[in-house]
Amino acid sequence: MHIVKALTAPESPNLHGVSARGLHGTEHVQVSMVTLQPGESLKLHVTPVDVFFYVLAGRGSVEIGDEREEVSRDMLIVSPARIPHRLLNESDAEFRFLVVKTPRPTKVTKIL
Repeated sequence: MHIVKALTAPESPNLHGVSARGLHGTEHVQVSMVTLQPGESLKLHVTPVDVFFYVLAGRGSVEIGDEREEVSRDMLIVSPARIPHRLLNESDAEFRFLVVKTPRPTKVTKIL
C-alpha cells in the first residue's frame, strides 16, 4: 500500500507556473493536484493524452475547445487528447483539482 498526503506532497515545476503536486505516476497514469489562487489560470495548452479533472475545492471555469463551463466541488471534467484546454480561477478563493492523464504522456504538453 502507498499513501500520499496530497496537501504536503512536494510541488512540481510546471509550464503553467502554478502550484502543482505530483501524487502518483506509472506508465499507465499520472495524477497531480493543482491549486489555483484567485486570478490564476492554466495556460491554454494541448495534451497528447486524454485528461480528466476532478474538482476538490472551490469553483472556477474550464475551457475545452470552443466550450466554457463553470465548475465546482465534486464535478468531473473530461478533456479529450489534442483539444486545447485550460482552467481558470476567477473567484476570490482557492480552486483545487486533481489532474489525471491516462495513459501517462510520453510526449510533451504543448502551450499555445
